[in-house]
Amino acid sequence: MRAAAIPPNHERLSCGSLALDVASRVMVRDGETFTLTPKQCRLLEVFLLHQGQVLSRQFLMKEVWETDYVADTRTLEVHVHWLRRKMAGRRSGAVSIHTIRGVGYVLRAAPRDDDPFA
Repeated sequence: MRAAAIPPNHERLSCGSLALDVASRVMVRDGETFTLTPKQCRLLEVFLLHQGQVLSRQFLMKEVWETDYVADTRTLEVHVHWLRRKMAGRRSGAVSIHTIRGVGYVLRAAPRDDDPFA
């Protein structure tokens, strides 16, 4: 899906080749734009605000769905799946959400090829 570039003067968050304009709910990945649903946008916003940190399912449910109920996290899993599909691009693995079994998820950017510290 092609859309206009991210408009100026809005809160923008980024990680690697991925950028999110929170106000317009537009995600840009490798120059391609995607409009996100409100929950997808909020979920990605939380991941971007805490990139590199392992986030528990309970924390994500509280931050995105404003609930402490975590007996069934299928909603979370489905939304993570939808985000992963939109985040998958030509440069596979550039920015991705990783499952930390039994704990939750973490957003990570793959190290650049030219990074001497990778």
